[in-house]
Amino acid sequence: MMDSSVKIINEWDIVAARQLGRNVAKELGFGTVDQARITTAISELARNIYLYAGQGEITIEKIESGTKKGMTIISRDAGPGIPDLRKVMEDGFSTSGGLGAGLPGVKRLMDEFSIESTPGEGTLIQSVKWLK
Repeated sequence: MMDSSVKIINEWDIVAARQLGRNVAKELGFGTVDQARITTAISELARNIYLYAGQGEITIEKIESGTKKGMTIISRDAGPGIPDLRKVMEDGFSTSGGLGAGLPGVKRLMDEFSIESTPGEGTLIQSVKWLK
């Protein structure tokens, strides 16, 4: 399976990552509502990299499991890491003064979600959306 990555260094890269995600979602046959969910999740992840880590990467992979098809969005950075994962996963928690949809929002928008973060080393977030 082909995967594609977008390095997140500036705000334009957030737009590029969203576009890539939308294109992959469309290719896989996701409807417009799911395409919007996927691009929103990518936006949120890419913006977090930009705001908190300074730079990182969004990787989008097409996946298959048995008869199921879907896509994985991997957000990877070597930023300061997240000291309290429980706290950032609370609804309404925001350090940027944003709406705080943040990571709980991404988790709700996608079907699977995992996060690993090591303070001083960075954060890895993987989320999956399956084609219904």
